[in-house]
Amino acid sequence: MKYLFLNYPKCSTCIKARKWLEANGIDFESRHIVENNPTKEELREYIKKSGMPIKKFFNTSGILYREMNLKEKVAEGNTEELLDILASNGMIVKRPLLIGESTVLIGFKEAEWEKIK
Repeated sequence: MKYLFLNYPKCSTCIKARKWLEANGIDFESRHIVENNPTKEELREYIKKSGMPIKKFFNTSGILYREMNLKEKVAEGNTEELLDILASNGMIVKRPLLIGESTVLIGFKEAEWEKIK
């Protein structure tokens, strides 16, 4: 099975995740999260498939998150508003994302990623 690996190539966590995927022989297609940001529809699908709340998809440690004062918006906004924000800029989206047929992994935690092998 081939996974979709959404990442920002300069992100150290994304680099670690890519190396892990390669070292473990995981078949994946890489997609630059800023140059080819996930669409609102893709994000809606990823959130549903993950079973996680939408707030988990925000890059809370990013500069843009702070500059846009998203903490309050994420706490109070409705799903449609939050999807619009996420789809507006890949730097707002938590990365890396690994998308499979029935799997969505947010961020890189090796123990979680081990489960896909």
